[in-house]
Amino acid sequence: MARHDDTTPGPLPEGKRVWPRNAALALAAAGAAFLVLKLTGTAPAGGDGGAPEDEAAPSVTPAAPSTTAAATPASAAARPMIPLDDVFPAAVPDGKGGRFTKVGAAVLNSCKEPGAVGPRLAALIDASKGCVGEQVALYKDGRNNQYNIAVFTMKDPVDTLHLVTELSAAFDDYQVAAQAPPAGSGLRTLSPTSGMVQSFAGVGRTMVVGLGQWSDGRTADFQKLVDQLTPLQNAVSTKTAAYEHAT
Repeated sequence: MARHDDTTPGPLPEGKRVWPRNAALALAAAGAAFLVLKLTGTAPAGGDGGAPEDEAAPSVTPAAPSTTAAATPASAAARPMIPLDDVFPAAVPDGKGGRFTKVGAAVLNSCKEPGAVGPRLAALIDASKGCVGEQVALYKDGRNNQYNIAVFTMKDPVDTLHLVTELSAAFDDYQVAAQAPPAGSGLRTLSPTSGMVQSFAGVGRTMVVGLGQWSDGRTADFQKLVDQLTPLQNAVSTKTAAYEHAT
């Protein structure tokens, strides 16, 4: 499957289940685990899938896209995505004296690459005026926690607003794949039952989706994980904003 990336492709890790619990997506030298999980992890057998009473869902306030209802000029809709190396720097400060380090990044073949997005997001893209492309990256911090960023560039910023509004309304519905780390990265390939948080932001035509997972896959301390994800997602959003607003 042809794909443009900044690393050497390799085999997918073993043990990946099929959609919807897991789906394969090549990134760096590994694959993608699509996790359809509650933020608090997998519910006990026979449970209703809700969050335990002692673990509240993290508060995530999505950033509204900078857009208006005006029609997008054809020239703007046809403008290519921000270059991959520009949107995903090799390192990003974490705001606490440390940094996020890029493990791998790729431009996918389409915005609905099999295994990369869930059926609900795919349907929303089908109903839009079109998507220019999707870019993904995996970062780690100093403690080997894993952070995935996906950037969708739509043809019309009004569609970006709609996507962010629809997807952020369901914090426990994961419609974007999380990347499994490549061999040699020092990161674990986390279990499908690992806890995960997600956050959404939009600027112009671009929707920036951030996913965070603890290095040990634990299903706790979700608000702290959201807080740690925020500087990275904000940095990528700032990059897309500068590109989208450039004359």
